[in-house]
Amino acid sequence: MRIVTKMALLGAVALLWSGAASAREITCDMDFDLSGWSAFYKTASGHGMVSCSNGAKMKVDIRTKGGGITFGKSEIKNGRGRFSHLYAIEDVLGSYATAGAHAGAVDSAEAQAMTKGPVSLAISGRGKGWDLGFAFGSFTISRPGANADADEE
Repeated sequence: MRIVTKMALLGAVALLWSGAASAREITCDMDFDLSGWSAFYKTASGHGMVSCSNGAKMKVDIRTKGGGITFGKSEIKNGRGRFSHLYAIEDVLGSYATAGAHAGAVDSAEAQAMTKGPVSLAISGRGKGWDLGFAFGSFTISRPGANADADEE
């Protein structure tokens, strides 16, 4: 009887240990390219690769849209993003609330901080184009070929 009790206790400890190990917070980075235009309404799309501290990687599609006082056309190559408060790579998927400022003539620069529930994403990038203004809206990350609206949260 003691052996069965000890084995049950060890099994419970192992189960709790594996649950605690899988619930560790990870950090993820995203490399991306994005291009778009704006004339009161801002839209852009692109692709990226998310790489996490636990070794997980995932290709993603990116779409942005919103409105504000903004005019121009821009392209960001080799943009960088950093996610925080994640527990699995799939946590990056969905729509983030954004607010950002941008300015450029020939060489464009953009930086934004955004959130999706507890998940935070900070992005920055440089590119080519001409733009001026500010815009508010959404930044949606989805699996390649997936309907981005299905991933929105």
